[in-house]
Amino acid sequence: MSIERLYARIVEDTHIWNSPIHGTEHWMRVRDNALYLAKHNNGDPKVVEYFAILHDCQRWNEDIDPEHGPRAADYAQTQRSVIDLSDEQFALLQRACAGHTHAKPETTRDPDPTLACCWDADRLDIGRVGIKPSARYLFTEHAKSLVAHL
Repeated sequence: MSIERLYARIVEDTHIWNSPIHGTEHWMRVRDNALYLAKHNNGDPKVVEYFAILHDCQRWNEDIDPEHGPRAADYAQTQRSVIDLSDEQFALLQRACAGHTHAKPETTRDPDPTLACCWDADRLDIGRVGIKPSARYLFTEHAKSLVAHL
């Protein structure tokens, strides 16, 4: 499967995969969150799964790195040959990666359901750094309802 090949390339090409904050453990929680949300919000499971392993793979540090999302989208382009998505799905993946840090519900009206699932899946894992997820930063009603029960 191509996602395993992409994962192996990320491990070869980066150091962040080993991070306790933004590395593979986080990616797998985002993957689980994203697949769950996709099932309940009409998101594309293939896109959200690729998003989970790509979205933070180009972070340069554990702190403030506002351009890591666009770099992840660019990195995805360099790995296009191992990403098993249609061109339309791939464009959505790049948008998800590029926008995941800065997209906000008040400025991003009615995003594609897959984008919403990706962004919410990442935000639902913010507890790893001691911050409680807030419905204010979530797009899907399902993710908001999950936060209400935390």
